[in-house]
Amino acid sequence: MPIKNRFAELLPEITEWRRDLHENPEILYETHRTSGIVAEKLRAFGCDDVVEGLGRTGVVGVIRGKQTASGKVIGLRADMDALPIHEQTGKEYASKTDGAMHACGHDGHTAMLLGAAKYLSETRNFDGTVVVIFQPAEEGGGGGREMCADGLMERFGIQEVYGMHNWPGIPLGQFAIRPGAFFASTDQFEITIEGRGGHAAKPHETVDSTLVASHVVLALQSIASRNADPTEQIVVSVTSFETSSKAFNVIAQRVQMKGTVRTMSPELRKLGQERLTAIAETTAQAYGATAKVNYIKGYPVMINHGAETEFAAEVAREISGDCAEAPLIMGGEDFAYMLEERPGAYILVGNGDTASVHHPEYDFSDEAIPTGCSWWAGVVERRMPAA
Repeated sequence: MPIKNRFAELLPEITEWRRDLHENPEILYETHRTSGIVAEKLRAFGCDDVVEGLGRTGVVGVIRGKQTASGKVIGLRADMDALPIHEQTGKEYASKTDGAMHACGHDGHTAMLLGAAKYLSETRNFDGTVVVIFQPAEEGGGGGREMCADGLMERFGIQEVYGMHNWPGIPLGQFAIRPGAFFASTDQFEITIEGRGGHAAKPHETVDSTLVASHVVLALQSIASRNADPTEQIVVSVTSFETSSKAFNVIAQRVQMKGTVRTMSPELRKLGQERLTAIAETTAQAYGATAKVNYIKGYPVMINHGAETEFAAEVAREISGDCAEAPLIMGGEDFAYMLEERPGAYILVGNGDTASVHHPEYDFSDEAIPTGCSWWAGVVERRMPAA
């Protein structure tokens, strides 16, 4: 099953959709224009049902095959939102919204799933039902969680769910995937160290919050080096360090730190939270200060299901001839919530030698469109073959 000829024919049209979305990026749940375009196109394609407003601004389309005797229902998910980044690609279709940019390729994901939906609506050469899912707020807003909370899986009877992300560095026309833990959990923390401020010439009269906080930063690195099993993955990063004083001669009363904890297992995630809190509080206490920890749970570990991952790889191999083993990725992905609800898999499709995602010079490669569309269609036609 190589790339389908129909997607080669549709490439100019799908590219036009993608570039229009790229010009008009929308952040988090504010995907009103994008969601409206998606719903309009799904109706024009002849989808049997189109539902808007799921998970605030999500859109769902239902496509029934020529037969539905199998009773199978498969969900296919694409994300729609952009990032708060100022674009620097110089493309003629660059973002027209200052400070917003499709820097992760969600415009491409949306366009590819729309292309697959058009083809599947035309052919309906499968026995079962396809549910195409267009999700807002993947970039930190938990749109996948909100769609699930709105009853996505139950309402549409979804039995399996599949997702796809473009990936710079993987050659165009190629895929990569791995079973089990794939993308990391992404928790955030804020630590406030409260000492006793004073004059820099009289440190003995103070409790130096900057000194205390510096020891906390160093001690947090022992979580990975001395608390976690060295064969597992955990990354603790302090990314912001701000004192309450801006003067040269003042010892600060307070320091606030922010950062992230990323892990590849629920058990290590729990350990990370426990050790971070204990280290911050006891280190501060040892120096006569106090530490207040605000630990914010983010996306869970995204875990691919075994049988569904192998199936997804088989479809990829039929299209491209190979499917590489993907590396562990310490970034987060809120498709994790959907994979907690139903079995399924998440695959990477090559974007070629481009700038990395979340970079102001990144751009989705339109040449990847026929490959991605063919994989979506292949998942449906192979998982639910027509009688």
